[in-house]
Order: sequence, then structure tokens, then C-alpha cells
Amino acid sequence: MDARLKAFERLLNIMDDLREKCPWDRKQTLESLRHLSIEEMYELSDAILDGELEEVKKELGDLMLHLVFYAKIGAEKKAFDITDVLNGICDKLIDRHPHIYGDVEVADEEEVKANWEKLKLKEGHKSVLSGVPRSLPSLVKAERIQDKARGVGFDWDKREQVWEKVQEELHELKSEVDADSDRVEEELGDVLFSIINYARFIGVSPDQALERTNKKFISRFKYLEEESKKDGKKMGEMSLEEMDVYWNRAKEL
Repeated sequence: MDARLKAFERLLNIMDDLREKCPWDRKQTLESLRHLSIEEMYELSDAILDGELEEVKKELGDLMLHLVFYAKIGAEKKAFDITDVLNGICDKLIDRHPHIYGDVEVADEEEVKANWEKLKLKEGHKSVLSGVPRSLPSLVKAERIQDKARGVGFDWDKREQVWEKVQEELHELKSEVDADSDRVEEELGDVLFSIINYARFIGVSPDQALERTNKKFISRFKYLEEESKKDGKKMGEMSLEEMDVYWNRAKEL
């Protein structure tokens, strides 16, 4: 047997054992696993951003367990089993890749994505945007919305046009702030949406970029805390100028 199939069969058999013999595993439901799966996904995201491939491998294993767990519960409910799940995704991939499994020709990645969205509409999806999960974090959701709209041709032609839109939205935000308007929140949302759009045009994931900056800020702030403590100073009692000394040192590391 192929080593991959043998390893997958081993996991399926272990899942059967756990569901039958382990009190904690027997108690789990689709709903109780949901938040745990979300947590595992974020742990995988952290490992990817940190470039820790050994951790990526471990987190993929945790997620694979969750997928098998959901399929096991589905089988118990007589709704679906792991075979249905795997055949379902295989069928979808074949249908969505006529340039591989059919006679359709494509020029590049953008044409593949455009065909993908058109095929989804033919399958009965009411909107190109219907596949964007409601519970996605807002920043990621904006990126996916824009990406899907691009798939059917609703997009800017050049990144310079997008940058002009960013400048326009910034100006509108400044005007609303100066006027102490109740539209400040709306305009700020427009600014963020346009910046996310620009990030897409320059080939940068805004979510990944922001998370890297978050990690950088945390690292530098912790340095500030630790080094100032060594000097007998207390956070909350130092002036901004004093804290800036440590912050600038952290930036040089």
C-alpha cells in the first residue's frame, strides 16, 4: 500500500478508537470542535509566518485530525463520511479545472481564477461573493471580496489608479474628521478597504503584512519593558522621551 494511504488509514483507525473509547472524544460535537479548529488554524498561521516548518507540519497534523473528526461525526449522523468528503472535493476540483481535465485552454493564472468564478455561478451560486464566509476577520474578508470581484473583471486596470483612490479616500477621511462628522467611521472603513486593494495590486497580503508588524511591535515593546526594568524604571511612570530611548535601541536590534 502507498505510504500516504497507509498513514491516512492509520489516522482513520485511531479516530474510530478514540470515538469509541475516550470519554472526551466521545463527547465532542461539530459545534464543540468549531472553536478548537479555528484556534488550530491560527496556530498554523503563526507557524507559517514564523517560518517554522517543523511547527507547520505539527499544526497540519492537528488540522487533519479535526477534519477526520468532523467526517466521523458526519458518518455517525448518517449525513456523510470521509469517502463522501474526499470524493466531493475531487469531483469539484475536476469540474473547476477544465484546462486540466477538459479541452479548455487558459493563458495564465488570472484566466484560471476567472473561469473558476464563472463555473461557480453556473453551479447555482447566486453571487460571486456568496463564497466569502461571514465570520472571516474583516481584513481578510475585504481581501477575498476584492479577489473574487477581480475574477469576473470588476477591478482597476493599473495600481496607480488604486493609489489615487487611496489618496482620495484619505482626503475624504480628513475632511470628515475636521468637521467632527458622524461619517468618520464609514470613511475610515473606505480608507482601509482601498489600502487593502492597493496591497493586492502590489502583491502583498495585507493580513500577513499587518501581522508581521504586530509581531515586530510586540518584540520591541517587550524589549522596552525588560530593559527599562533592569534600569530600575517602571512602565507608566516614564515619559515618552524616556521610553523612546529604549524603543530606538530595540529598532537597532
